[in-house]
Amino acid sequence: MSVKSREALRQGTNLIECPANATIMHKGQPVSGAYVVLEGRLRVFTITPAGNEATLYFVGAGETCVLAVNCLFSDLLYPAWVQADKTTRVAVVPGNVFRRLFETEPSIQNLTVHALSVIVYRLMDELERVHSSNHRQRLAQFILLHANGDGLLRMTQQQIARHLGTTREVVARLVGEFVDKGWLRTQRGAVRIGDLFGLRGVVVKE
Repeated sequence: MSVKSREALRQGTNLIECPANATIMHKGQPVSGAYVVLEGRLRVFTITPAGNEATLYFVGAGETCVLAVNCLFSDLLYPAWVQADKTTRVAVVPGNVFRRLFETEPSIQNLTVHALSVIVYRLMDELERVHSSNHRQRLAQFILLHANGDGLLRMTQQQIARHLGTTREVVARLVGEFVDKGWLRTQRGAVRIGDLFGLRGVVVKE
């Protein structure tokens, strides 16, 4: 990136610190700039007609929100909600600066194209899961994808329900079933995989 472009970024970019669960963007809000995650993770979600939250995709460190970028170039209002999934640092590049740099800087072009390709893949993957899986499969798959190396997923049942676009009652019932079968163990604010192969079997067999 040229010295001039670096200076434009340095002068124009705002850094924001987002505590966990803080809402960063609301549906229908004008987009002021491109959101680039430096640390942590953002969750982009929608709200179903029944009033349940459903995660569309996550924006991790080194990534930018493609919906926000699209709004910048298309002069649209933001079509979803954005929340900090954990403590997150975000660089907000003003729209006029980002558009100008996009025209001349390959690194900005590559960041944008990468964001588009990754998010399209994630959205298609999530749509396939929604249409081809039941709640049991989606819950099992979500735990398998997001648990850490020790099999621990630090989320409450309410948080899991928000990601899956369902209710806490549905998640609680299924978690109870998985616990009875020995596939999961529960603890305060988290679940832990008890039988990895048993949980995988829910995804594969049904």
